[in-house]
Amino acid sequence: MDKSVIIGIAGGSASGKTTVAQRLKKKFEETNSVVIIRQDDYYKDQSHMTMEERIKTNYDHPLAFDNELLVKQLDQLAKGLPVEKPIYDFVNHTRSLKTEIIEPADVIVLEGLFVLESEFIRNRLDIKLFVDTEADIRFIRRLMRDVKDRGRTLEHVVEQYTTTVKIMHSLFIEPSKRYADLIIPEGGKNEVAIDLLTTKISSIIRHNMI
Repeated sequence: MDKSVIIGIAGGSASGKTTVAQRLKKKFEETNSVVIIRQDDYYKDQSHMTMEERIKTNYDHPLAFDNELLVKQLDQLAKGLPVEKPIYDFVNHTRSLKTEIIEPADVIVLEGLFVLESEFIRNRLDIKLFVDTEADIRFIRRLMRDVKDRGRTLEHVVEQYTTTVKIMHSLFIEPSKRYADLIIPEGGKNEVAIDLLTTKISSIIRHNMI
């Protein structure tokens, strides 16, 4: 296998990044040629902090992430080496004791809030995407996700969105759109964008088979 191609998918919270990544992976699930890495799993470990301190962390700031570890593992995967990826526990606001072994693949899809904001990460990306979704839709999706899957209260989600998420999006995420090779409105529902990316990934896989 040649050096892996890394596709970065950025966008606001609940914009549809994960849906795009999963749709691409599903297109090639029979070949195991595509793996997904979530930047969310690289939130810094907070096991040394009290729960009260963890809750106060600004999770929508770039400094909340361990990008050094993320880039190190991306480089290892690109060289054809497996990695032991951390898993983040969103209920307890820290890294889980469990990890996940990720095997190298022809295409690595990295999705996360600040995938395009960090020059450190951008330099590793062969294809840069930005999922562009209206703010009210993102908020509704985030509200439903955080209450259902992450054990948050309605009050907590609203407070977090108004005090940090909205502000951090304007400061860091929205400006990173200018680095994108392709902007995808409507995320995983944009069939034209999914078809274009599927065609591109297919050509990458065929090239690696030669």
